[in-house]
Amino acid sequence: MTFVDANSFLRTVVGPEPETQAMHDAAAALFRAVARGEEEITTSEAILAEVAFILTSKRQYGLPPAEVAARLGSIIELPGLLLPRGRKRLYLRALDLWAERPALGFGDALTVATIEETGMPLATFDAHFNGFPGIARYVPAEPS
Repeated sequence: MTFVDANSFLRTVVGPEPETQAMHDAAAALFRAVARGEEEITTSEAILAEVAFILTSKRQYGLPPAEVAARLGSIIELPGLLLPRGRKRLYLRALDLWAERPALGFGDALTVATIEETGMPLATFDAHFNGFPGIARYVPAEPS
């Protein structure tokens, strides 16, 4: 199994420029092998968040969140991309939430998806979590 860093995702998702053509070709070959089930890869939540940030950053690629969510979702669904149990479903849910509410950001969409899955209360001061069904705010007990 091979761990895939952000730059391999980026070279696959973004069209190549002359200076990145070789990297694009190598990354595309890897992901084609993953799609065919010939290679197994894994990555981390941090890498997915980094890729999402770079692809949507106005200073980098400036892609709309819905487009990034679709592109990353198709990669996450590849049979050779192995993630810890249940994480594919969690990441795909987070991508859906982010596509629906781009202002939420991918990191907070991951938070919502995690809360939905676990039912844990959420300790936060961010108002943009309001309105999501099933999110209960953590309120500390009053000291005795």
